[in-house]
Amino acid sequence: MPINIAIIGVGNCASSLVQGLTHYTGRNDATGLMHHSLAGYRPEDIRVVAAWDIDARKVGRDVAQAIFALPNCTAVFAPDVPDTGAVVRMGRILDGVAEHMADYPDARTFVTADAAEPSRADVVAALRDAGVDVLMNYLPVGSQKATEFYAECALEAGVAFVNNIPVFIASDPVWADRFHKAGVPIIGDDIKAQLGATIVHRVLTDLFHKRGVKLCRTYQLNTGGNTDFLNMANHKRLEKKKISKTEAVQSVAAERMTDDNIHIGPSDYVAWQNDNKVCFLRMEGELFGGVPMNLELRLSVEDSPNSAGVAIDMIRCAAIARDRGLAGPVIAPAAYFCKHPPEQMTDDEAYEAVEAFIADGRAVAAPLS
Repeated sequence: MPINIAIIGVGNCASSLVQGLTHYTGRNDATGLMHHSLAGYRPEDIRVVAAWDIDARKVGRDVAQAIFALPNCTAVFAPDVPDTGAVVRMGRILDGVAEHMADYPDARTFVTADAAEPSRADVVAALRDAGVDVLMNYLPVGSQKATEFYAECALEAGVAFVNNIPVFIASDPVWADRFHKAGVPIIGDDIKAQLGATIVHRVLTDLFHKRGVKLCRTYQLNTGGNTDFLNMANHKRLEKKKISKTEAVQSVAAERMTDDNIHIGPSDYVAWQNDNKVCFLRMEGELFGGVPMNLELRLSVEDSPNSAGVAIDMIRCAAIARDRGLAGPVIAPAAYFCKHPPEQMTDDEAYEAVEAFIADGRAVAAPLS
């Protein structure tokens, strides 16, 4: 049975996701995926049936063509994506485009389309007409109003919502309650890459904890050259992102570090890196007898493909939740796949919880407050 998805924001992450659906079709290959078959759903069962963007180079084009349009700059590993039949519609701008983006060359930034923006009724009708099961939010970091607009659309249309960005919806008690009462599942917030800076930092922090090493201070500095990093050059858009990434690490530490002793967040835009993300990680601690130690690590990854396999697993978990008639935040997948879930767990605990969820649906609903 197919899973029909709609995409908000046809950027680099959406490009990797859609390329991946083609790449894995007909392959018995689980590389990059938690499972090749997840509760009977395979990657090739996912179909893109609707999409929204605001860039003139994408609006009006089939998703299969739009994913390769500028300013997208991620790796092309499936160049022959067949047409999906889904034409990218003009989206709502709201706070989705930061003012400073206009100061950069067209090849690096968004070029806003001169087209009428849709109303909520327009989006809801499109979701229903296309038979969408899961709505994927890939808006730029800091798009609070725009994310809330599409979350409202998902609620009204009765479509499961996967929130890949650090705007707090699933982890906000008010929004969580609204999704619960509407009978609509949601997984979020802020996707955690397959092997990215956050998961590596979390695992090492948990290792310090388990081995009895006191973590005294740490930083995580990240650079990249895609539109995500360019958008985040405006630090006013980073408040939720920094909270999300910092809490992901603090939540697995033996003791919370003071704000002065932990710094995690995007650091700089380096255009020539394109979609390559480089993380510089340092951790300072104390061993037996208070003897000091430190660890330094450099991680380089292609940013968007690093999240695409996780996105495919989130889509399938959202479909499982929908199939089972679940409502509100889906706790186990959120804890495993997201940086800022409604309930933080260690990665070992989250892995066991999501496996149990896939098997029989245990631990699915968030406590409402």
